[in-house]
Amino acid sequence: MINRAIKLPKSHSFFLFGARATGKSTLIKSLFDINSISCLYLDLLDPGIERRLATHPEQLIEMIEAIKPTPDWVIIDEVQKIPKLLDVVHKVIFEKKIKFALTGSSARKLKRDSANLLAGRAFSFYLFPFTFLEIGNQFDLHKALSYGSLPSVLQFSKIQDLKRYLLSYVQTYIKEEILVEQLVRNIDPFRSFLEVAAQSNTEIINYTSLAKEAGINAKSVERYFSILADTLLGYFLEPYSKSVRERQKRSPKFYFFDCGVVRAISQEINQELLPSTFEYGKLFEQMVICEFFRLNQYYEKNWKFSYLRTGAGVEIDLIIEKGRKKIVLVEIKSAARVHSDHYSSLVGLGSSFKDATKYLLCLEKIPREVDGIRILEWREGLREIFEL
Repeated sequence: MINRAIKLPKSHSFFLFGARATGKSTLIKSLFDINSISCLYLDLLDPGIERRLATHPEQLIEMIEAIKPTPDWVIIDEVQKIPKLLDVVHKVIFEKKIKFALTGSSARKLKRDSANLLAGRAFSFYLFPFTFLEIGNQFDLHKALSYGSLPSVLQFSKIQDLKRYLLSYVQTYIKEEILVEQLVRNIDPFRSFLEVAAQSNTEIINYTSLAKEAGINAKSVERYFSILADTLLGYFLEPYSKSVRERQKRSPKFYFFDCGVVRAISQEINQELLPSTFEYGKLFEQMVICEFFRLNQYYEKNWKFSYLRTGAGVEIDLIIEKGRKKIVLVEIKSAARVHSDHYSSLVGLGSSFKDATKYLLCLEKIPREVDGIRILEWREGLREIFEL
């Protein structure tokens, strides 16, 4: 079993959110002995348990009281299926001092139903596909770009099985996250949106253009993107500006949470991924940005991420605000040999950021520094930025 970078507390209740198949249940079962008398384990994917607690949430208290001695932990998988259950959880935490581990693949239903998120009585954590640090020496860049790093992906040795799994994953997401949870009324427009959204992965969102391609209205596109974010299928990367008002006027980028999943959605999974192509460069950028999001959560840095693009089209891929006016500028290139064109935006726009640290993360093996820019192999760059 691969050890996860996330550190969950054993002394305080917590939520563990993550997209489907990121390994939430496996991680929980590795931390707790769910068969011992010190734990009560409830899986809301079990239709019987779900029906019982959906109809009578208060029966959770009866289940807990039936265990002698009183359990130290109550573990509830897929808690978003019964948002009202969290009122009972809150009561039990407050009155009985029992700790809860609550997993979920979506916060959207909890938000929509105005669920009780326990007002700080439970910490929130997020689980993602494997990082390169977790995979270690088994990490294969071409495989990660082609098929992603969901835990199940590492278990398949045959390429055809990988493709089948990822295509099935997309269908399961549409069926169980979107249809069953009733996040949209009509699934066909959402299917159309999903494919055009995947094709615009890593790019600035143009709601009007995407709406025309998908044959829906721009408001629906905006809402569908929020569904992807709330069901943890991707992240918004906001535009940089010192003014909050200015940031709100500009469009964000969107990055899907896994390279293999986005290739399955865009119907590219059956095409061989070739180095030095446009698609390869986009997927490399997506993967590195996702690593930043994952490590920021796991190491609880609370850094703020954004991108910058000028009216002339000059761009910096990632701006990291570490607090206390400490800025890191990052350009991401899938080149094995970097030349001046690759870091010209860091030279030009970087002068506007006083005392900023500048990085170009790429595939070059030997570290070097040019014009104050640290040129590093992407994994070494991530380690240096996160001080790992």
